[in-house]
Amino acid sequence: MDTVFAHFIMAVLISSIGILLILLAKIGLRKHISTRWQYKLDLLFFVLLAMPLIPRHFFAHFNWGNWSAATLLDNRTATTATAAEEAGQAYGMRWLQDFAVTVDRSAPGYLSTIFIGIWIIGMVTLLAIMLWHHRNLRLIKESVNPIKDKEMLSLLSSCKAEVGVKSNILLGSSILVKTPMMVGFFKPLIICPAGKISLEHMRYVMLHELTHHKNKDIKINLIMTLFQLLYWFNPLVYIISKHMHLDRELACDASVLEILPRRFHIDYGKTLLNFVNRQSSSRVFFSTASMGGSKPQIIKRIKHIASYATESVFSKAKSVCIFILMGMVVFLQIPMMAVLAGTDDDSFSFQADSVLYTDLSNFFRGFEGSFVLYDLEAGVYTIHNRDMSVTRVSPNSTYKIFSALIALDTGVLDRDNTVQTWDGTVHSFEAWNQNQNLASAMQYSTNWYFQNMDVQIGVGELYRYLSQLAYGNTNLSGGITDFWIESSLRISPVEQVRVLRDFYQSNTIFEAAHIDTVKDVLRLSENSGAVLSGKTGTGIVNGHFTNGWFIGYVENADGTFIFATYIQGADAGGSVAAGITLEILEDKGIF
Repeated sequence: MDTVFAHFIMAVLISSIGILLILLAKIGLRKHISTRWQYKLDLLFFVLLAMPLIPRHFFAHFNWGNWSAATLLDNRTATTATAAEEAGQAYGMRWLQDFAVTVDRSAPGYLSTIFIGIWIIGMVTLLAIMLWHHRNLRLIKESVNPIKDKEMLSLLSSCKAEVGVKSNILLGSSILVKTPMMVGFFKPLIICPAGKISLEHMRYVMLHELTHHKNKDIKINLIMTLFQLLYWFNPLVYIISKHMHLDRELACDASVLEILPRRFHIDYGKTLLNFVNRQSSSRVFFSTASMGGSKPQIIKRIKHIASYATESVFSKAKSVCIFILMGMVVFLQIPMMAVLAGTDDDSFSFQADSVLYTDLSNFFRGFEGSFVLYDLEAGVYTIHNRDMSVTRVSPNSTYKIFSALIALDTGVLDRDNTVQTWDGTVHSFEAWNQNQNLASAMQYSTNWYFQNMDVQIGVGELYRYLSQLAYGNTNLSGGITDFWIESSLRISPVEQVRVLRDFYQSNTIFEAAHIDTVKDVLRLSENSGAVLSGKTGTGIVNGHFTNGWFIGYVENADGTFIFATYIQGADAGGSVAAGITLEILEDKGIF
């Protein structure tokens, strides 16, 4: 829930950028946009407000390359280190040098809970206010007396024909309203103030309210109200609502003026003046569209009526161009949303012809985890914990297998001389404080060795290679040195097995010689003719072990078996995952 809420807030901030740009454009270009296109521009706000509510996997389908968004993600930096290998000593795993550093998430976890609570309280409070006013509207509707005057009903039919409305519209009056309004989604009703209103004024009232109905303004008002409910904390939403209310009335006035001969425009304006300052209570009704308004709004509408001119072809063309331009602003929000989508722990869509699901929970001893085994010769998967096997998580140090391959393939690392010189920076692990070659860096899981190579390779090349490998979500936005350490890059156990399978069979973009070089440094142990190769990975957050990986393969007389074990929980680590893996492999007679 914390992750979902954090992504929601970040998405709101991104969409707010687009909202602000459109607002500024509307203000700056108001003279170049016709009244009705001003209102159509407002509908783009709905798209931007809806974006944070769209499931993130929708945006993940957009392949925008690697957009750098480190500023949009948590500030994750490696700090103090803890000896992860101690977690595996009970399993006799000292030969696995499972070194890992912690990442610091400085924001306390309870802050998200507090923010979520405040958000919910705000929504509930606003909803209660809305329901109270809706109750008042219901009382108004109950007080309505149907208008049966034949002249009024005949006028209504005539106005419906002029506006182009075919729906059945009811007409009534109430002593509880001071300004005409249209209410109802399924049974539209025009409610007029009780008392004598001339047929001339009623015509203007009907034309105005019927235009609201034709434009579906009540439904649009409801949608805006729902957005206000969700985004009550965002001041831009209230600014949008105010703009939309005025633009809606101006657009409605323009449509009525287009119907009326010019000699009646002044009379239409005088009718509006009858309802100035009479709408203060009805504005909060989310299922109404009324004719009146506040004094400042009525003044603007009167000025618009006085200066009204039929929209020229050139004016319409300018409006359309501006609308398209603003539409592009909205469209350009998608890449930023895609970055956020890529950081989600989404599931990998796994399909295979032969899969055996089994329960191996007795080997995990209280840890939540998944084990995936692939029999290369038989083509059969054996999977423990189906859900976790397709859930993407940080690869941590298991990524170093492919970091080495990419470095070799791009020439950043020389296969004949893989030594990198230590720069003198003192690290928490003594084994890191010396020159390293590929074998020692893989054995000691030396972070700086692989980070240096990634920096030299560059974000663009890394993204290209990981995309061709189908390596998880391929998201590098967490920073060139840290994206694989409890950050943006995520991969599922099933995907780990698939990329290892392609690696082992040389069915990848890498040269066979480079694959052989990496295979040599991954070899861990040999027992009774069976060879075990692999790499551990450990996640440590705020000094606490949180998860562990062990991925690799076993070559024995029966064939090759590729595996990936992932565990999470207190004291989880790569060495623990390796111990669990060895017990399972021994139980199955593989190693």
